[in-house]
Amino acid sequence: MAASGGETNHESGKLEFSLDVPFPSSREADIALRSLSPDREPRKGGISKQLTVAGSTLSVRWSADEARILRVSVNSFLDHLSLVVETMQMFGPPVSQ
Repeated sequence: MAASGGETNHESGKLEFSLDVPFPSSREADIALRSLSPDREPRKGGISKQLTVAGSTLSVRWSADEARILRVSVNSFLDHLSLVVETMQMFGPPVSQ
């Protein structure tokens, strides 16, 4: 897992954080994307989150007005990601269709 963050976008003045999560296969990365995408940020404004998959890597990018809001969103996402990964490990690799 690779993370970069705590950077301020000088054009927008927003804090930015990014996280790349490698998976064993592109299918597992896609399953994680579909599992985590429905979780919208509870606040209206102040933060945005974008999830994408490239190959077998799930990438997440946050942009927030305040460090506290960014921290809460990233921590919540990591909790959900941990649950998704544990569930996939429990059921084994996905079966190709």
